[in-house]
Amino acid sequence: MNVEYTGRQFKVTLAIRKEVETGLTKIRKILGDQFDTKVILTVEKRRHKAEITINPPHGPIVGLAESADMKSAVSQAVEHLEKQVAKSKARQRTRKRNSHDKRNGEILAEEPAVESKRGPSKTAVPLVVHRYPDVAKTTEVHLVASSDAVALRPMTLEEAIKEAHFRDRDVFVFRDRKGTLMILHRTRDGRMELIEAP
Repeated sequence: MNVEYTGRQFKVTLAIRKEVETGLTKIRKILGDQFDTKVILTVEKRRHKAEITINPPHGPIVGLAESADMKSAVSQAVEHLEKQVAKSKARQRTRKRNSHDKRNGEILAEEPAVESKRGPSKTAVPLVVHRYPDVAKTTEVHLVASSDAVALRPMTLEEAIKEAHFRDRDVFVFRDRKGTLMILHRTRDGRMELIEAP
């Protein structure tokens, strides 16, 4: 791991270097030694600024902080950098999990490396993984009390059809002039069915 220090209006001391490098050991545990680091320490009008940039293979990550003294600015920048590295690592894991090859509803997974006499080799073998159906065979029943789908006065069949269309209901309950209970039901193809209750 390479660490490049730059001091602007500030002399980089051994204590500051040690603070940066102890913070970077935590990041090294997450990413490994595959990154370079640039540390820019600046003092402007009694404000101490620390900017730590690391360059892992998947793109640069920057930690910024500003404080009254340089040591606390560096520790805050390292904390900020640790949070961003953890988020970046979590995003990479999520991408890897979701990158399974899906064909015809089957998920193809890669078989682990197989040791042979010639050495380790990887071969992709399609494996069928259990998958739930897109639509459940049983659906939940939702009960909703609605006075909007029930006629309060007796009406003719034509009036009931007009009322069902006007209220935009798929099911409409009414009584005819004789007092018989009738149910209008709109099918999926848009036709109205009449159900006469006994």
